[in-house]
Amino acid sequence: MSTHILPGKPHPLGATVVGDGVNFALYSGHAESAEVCLYETAADAAPSMVVPFVGRTDGVFHCWVSGIGAGQVYGCRVAGPWDPRQGHRFDPAKVLLDPYARAIARVVRWCPESYSYRAPSHPAPQVVDQALSGLSNAATCPLGMVAAPSPKEFEHPRRPWAETVVYELHVRGFTKRHPAVAPELRGTYAGLASDPIVEYIAGLGVTAVELLPVQHHVDDHRLQRMELKNYWGYQPIGMFAPEPRYSSEPGVGAVEEFRAMVRRFHAAGIEVILDVVFNHTAELGHDGPTLSFRGIDNRSYYRLADRDRRLYQNFSGCGNSLNTANPAVVRLVMDCLRHWVSVMGVDGFRFDLAASLGRHGDRFDPIAPLFEAIGQDPVLKGAKLIAEPWDLHPTDGYLLGGFPRGWAEWNGRYRDVTRRFWRGDVGCTGAFATSIAGSSDLFRRTRRSPLASVNFVTSHDGFTLADLVSYNSKRNDANGEGGRDGESSNHSWNCGQEGPSADLGVLALRKRQCRNLLATLLLSQGVPMLLAGDESGRTQNGNNNAYCQDNEISWLDWGPDYDKSLASFVRRLTRLRAGEPAFRRSFFFEGSIDPGTGLKDVSWLSRTGHELSGAAWQTPAARCFGARIAEPGRPVYLLLFNSSERARTFRLPSAAWTVLVDTSENDVGGALPEGPSWLLHAHSFALLRSSDA
Repeated sequence: MSTHILPGKPHPLGATVVGDGVNFALYSGHAESAEVCLYETAADAAPSMVVPFVGRTDGVFHCWVSGIGAGQVYGCRVAGPWDPRQGHRFDPAKVLLDPYARAIARVVRWCPESYSYRAPSHPAPQVVDQALSGLSNAATCPLGMVAAPSPKEFEHPRRPWAETVVYELHVRGFTKRHPAVAPELRGTYAGLASDPIVEYIAGLGVTAVELLPVQHHVDDHRLQRMELKNYWGYQPIGMFAPEPRYSSEPGVGAVEEFRAMVRRFHAAGIEVILDVVFNHTAELGHDGPTLSFRGIDNRSYYRLADRDRRLYQNFSGCGNSLNTANPAVVRLVMDCLRHWVSVMGVDGFRFDLAASLGRHGDRFDPIAPLFEAIGQDPVLKGAKLIAEPWDLHPTDGYLLGGFPRGWAEWNGRYRDVTRRFWRGDVGCTGAFATSIAGSSDLFRRTRRSPLASVNFVTSHDGFTLADLVSYNSKRNDANGEGGRDGESSNHSWNCGQEGPSADLGVLALRKRQCRNLLATLLLSQGVPMLLAGDESGRTQNGNNNAYCQDNEISWLDWGPDYDKSLASFVRRLTRLRAGEPAFRRSFFFEGSIDPGTGLKDVSWLSRTGHELSGAAWQTPAARCFGARIAEPGRPVYLLLFNSSERARTFRLPSAAWTVLVDTSENDVGGALPEGPSWLLHAHSFALLRSSDA
């Protein structure tokens, strides 16, 4: 069959099956010409056909090619000036990845000595059919392209924030060692969607899984030379395409497998949130590789230094920053988000280094173009939006509490002050109380609620929970950076012995501290986020930056060291939280008094039963205190905290109480205090409920 080439249409961007051919559209505001390279298979190093873009409209190159369809492997070559001083880095010899590629058939491998492709290993996107591109084929010519509705197979759970418990996990690492997952599916989307895994996650009380990056990424050349990998995936290059290495079948198969995984989670009432990276790409700094954006239109896609456009502004710490002040980049991000929601079925996004997405030059703007576009988009209405509210700006990088209404934020201050309080630090009790009450000082000023705070004690970035209570210092030698990488200030405490211990007293204290931290997290106001494996005692042997460890350091261990008692403790806490609105309020405490009971909505109590005030918050005695929560028509709850090294007797307010949780023991649910007080052991937490409500 002869091939016909027509001008096609400038929209939608990317490769779209239309009739008996494919429409290609590529944005480049500064290029002189461009062409499409077509390959017979993903294994081919040389194209079987090269097709020029014969149309150009408003900076978009476009063409329609007959005789090809879904499954076609392709790449792009773009010609223009090589003038780095003006920000132009065109190289027509480079085969580039289409930024709108929906599927990746082959991943990049580097030659050992340089940032050049190990043939045949340049990026290889693959054309997907209409259902997977978000378009319907209403006619047999390019003029017939129309937007398709959201696929009916995705029934988004739409769990309210007040019901949400987030569980951060890595697609590959979660199932790689799981004995109940078929060996050929371990480490894949299909493995994560298997019945044993979904039932386990649902059984924990989790309502949303937050997946570490699944956008197609590239392993750093430096890591490849050390036989390591970019395990976390924070070096993206294919924003629309699911990572093929997490699939039992690459290319289009990965798209279908990902969608099936989302459907399986939805059937269990669990939402899927993606950790997305739009702050930078895998092309790194001025001396990094040319894979896609740099060769297509470097000056449009990246933030360049004002005085020397050879260099990049670098708010990411990874060499470059995408220019989200440019309308073409805003369109790219918006199209990508809509694709993941409407075609791939996801329910929300956690934006990595989100502060950089709102920058005009050096200044952060909460009504930046991208934030405004997201806020008014009908496809994204109802999607959960979570900001990591910082970047690496040298003077204005920490913007916790500064994001627009409708956004939640990772609360790094909650993490730090909770760790410090349970370590026994003096002088942080007031900040701790503010944090567990929903961080009103951060979010009230923008008229948001406690549910804007995504609380966490641990995440992928840092110590696991078990390591947080076992190490005072990081152990990152396996990363090949001489221990220089990773955070040095972890607010951790080894409970008396560094690293592994056979001391029964040290081990008991560590388990108690884990229970303290988990109970605090799951009973605080705000949205809790658990790190996968913390409920089972997972360790990374002190590595607090395991970004390059695609091995047993990072993979969950489901073997005999799995702590079933701790997982049972988490299940009990999530059931408590789900059944009691007092722990998931949509409004901040005001100190208001209920006329029916005469009790404040929250009262902060010293261990003598009197209200804490003023300087008393800063004294060593404040390491033992209580919080009484009273909701009209609901039971009264008393949360008792003792982070000191001594047992303390807490005088209980006048009421009949039942002890629901005491972290000094694995399970004391249902115990009754003997008399008007409760003994809080050293380093322990207790939750009591009024029995006469």
